[in-house]
Amino acid sequence: MIEFKNVSKTFSLGKREVHAVKDVSLSIKKGDIYGIIGFSGAGKSTLLRLVNMLERPTSGSVFIQNVDVSSLSAKELRTQRRNIGMIFQNFNLFNSRTVAGNVAYPLKLAGVSKQEIHERVKELLAFVGLSDKAKDYPDQLSGGQKQRVGIARALASSPEVLICDEATSALDPDTTADILRLLKKVNKELGITILLITHEMHVIQSICDNVAVMEDGEVIESGAVFETFTNPQHPMTQRFIQSIQQDLPSEKLLDEWRSKGGTRLYRVIFKGEIASDPVLSQVTRKHGIDFNIVYGSVREVQERFFGNLLISFEGEPEKIQKVLQELEKIVDIKEVIKDES
Repeated sequence: MIEFKNVSKTFSLGKREVHAVKDVSLSIKKGDIYGIIGFSGAGKSTLLRLVNMLERPTSGSVFIQNVDVSSLSAKELRTQRRNIGMIFQNFNLFNSRTVAGNVAYPLKLAGVSKQEIHERVKELLAFVGLSDKAKDYPDQLSGGQKQRVGIARALASSPEVLICDEATSALDPDTTADILRLLKKVNKELGITILLITHEMHVIQSICDNVAVMEDGEVIESGAVFETFTNPQHPMTQRFIQSIQQDLPSEKLLDEWRSKGGTRLYRVIFKGEIASDPVLSQVTRKHGIDFNIVYGSVREVQERFFGNLLISFEGEPEKIQKVLQELEKIVDIKEVIKDES
């Protein structure tokens, strides 16, 4: 659907060159929700703007439905852009136009008849849950309602691709969750491919099928969200995961655990159906060992269970070793705090 082939983008700032995107190759499948995450300055916004040629690549090519959009004429590019909707962090609504007027705007530019515009706007406002706000102005709306207008406007021309540029960054957590549910609805019910950028890992976890992590203009890690989330390879990806996972307790809690005689601590990772099975109880009971869950949680990632627990074991060292050897065949387990005595 969308493919970046060895894409680079360099800006000249006086005598200095800024390499915003460096040799990026990515493939986004039709119907996918694909997230690009990175801190400020990572190059993700520039990469996004290359899709609709708001920025042209210095080298490499961007394909949409096997069409090299960087090779299109100005007229062809205008036609192509109608197939790409875009929503923004700060909404970009016309304050002088009503909600209906904002949604109608791209249709008017395309020369659609008044009757068709009326029907399409009515349909879209119902889809985003704003039928009763058609005559209101943006200043009368909440942030979440403004973003819903932005989404309706982006859908007006029936695009196949929806680009989301930090679409939830200006919203509170509850409103963010509402907008993410709406984007899922757009994807599932309308079959629209969504490409979004964010610096918030919880957004990626909540909505995306696949993710690319960017740093200093490069894609440093990419893959399915579940695999990336449960087994991050790059230190930057691990930082993003840590921001929502909080998989280590505070030093204060660790000190309390040590004061009660704790010496060794193991991280146990459960993935998929096994996260709901009593494997710890079964294996430790078999060898006469007690275990204590010191910290962690079991959560849902991409509709699959993911358990990340810190566990201590109590009993004879030889039996604990047998427990560890048996658990290694079932789950991911490693020692994270060793006995320093």
